[in-house]
Amino acid sequence: MDQALPTSGTYVCHGITWASGDPRLLLAPLPGGPLLYAGIMGRRLGYQVTGIGRWCTGRYQFADRVRVEAVACPTRASATAGSQCSECSGRDEFRFAHQFHSGGHVPDALAAYMTQPHWLYLATFADGTTKVGTAAEPRKRSRLDEQGAMVATYLATRPDGRTVRFVEDALTRCLGLTQTVRAAAKLKAMAALRDLAPARSAHQQHLDRAVETLASMNVPTALEPWTPPSEGDLLRAPDTERAVYPHDVREGEHGLTVLACLGSQILAALDGDDLTYLLDLGNLKGHRITISPEFTSPPAVVQSALF
Repeated sequence: MDQALPTSGTYVCHGITWASGDPRLLLAPLPGGPLLYAGIMGRRLGYQVTGIGRWCTGRYQFADRVRVEAVACPTRASATAGSQCSECSGRDEFRFAHQFHSGGHVPDALAAYMTQPHWLYLATFADGTTKVGTAAEPRKRSRLDEQGAMVATYLATRPDGRTVRFVEDALTRCLGLTQTVRAAAKLKAMAALRDLAPARSAHQQHLDRAVETLASMNVPTALEPWTPPSEGDLLRAPDTERAVYPHDVREGEHGLTVLACLGSQILAALDGDDLTYLLDLGNLKGHRITISPEFTSPPAVVQSALF
């Protein structure tokens, strides 16, 4: 998985992944070939969005009983069902995971995957919004790293995926905790970050209430703080000057050097510009991009988010 960011070629972008322990751009080369896990930290990314519409980002397949892996669309087809083509959607057994605990079709491979231990966690974002989530044991670390949270805590471990989903739903029902936070909301909150104290305070309040609720349900807790990845330190520092990137990353050409990454949000430097910019590379998911060092961002006339 240790692959350099390419300097040429056209790819279907699958977005940012933390599966290898650090942020990487997941790229499906055209016209074919295996997925490329391209390192982005400290690298310059010059690209141009090509083609119209969204392209299939493949599927997940079970590598063994406890792991899943991304697979590129074999024909690099247009997306027709969400982020997939009809062929990849029909072959994606992992898509049933979110409804696993509420009945319906359960493929054998998914049923086996769900028998392993799962973790319950709370993640709090820059504006104090807190979500409750779950992660299978092999995804314990990468699942939280990809969230883009400011602070997070593992609450408990359960013996299987069905049990942990019932507990997750109970916390949502009892405490009003969301299970999803939109990427645009994360970016907006990160752009407005002035002080980590409110997020930490909000997290502690939600954590205390969650522990009380779990105790009332006779669910033992195993509290473990999440250690944020160092690649995101600059984004978590309130005194880091940042401006929101003023261009749509899903069209035209861009050239930027990645200074920090938290989830799919990055802090980047532009050629010949003294400011640093905040943007979400996750927005490139499903788009075709051509990579070249010749591509540069259009001029940016913006005001720093800190002033």
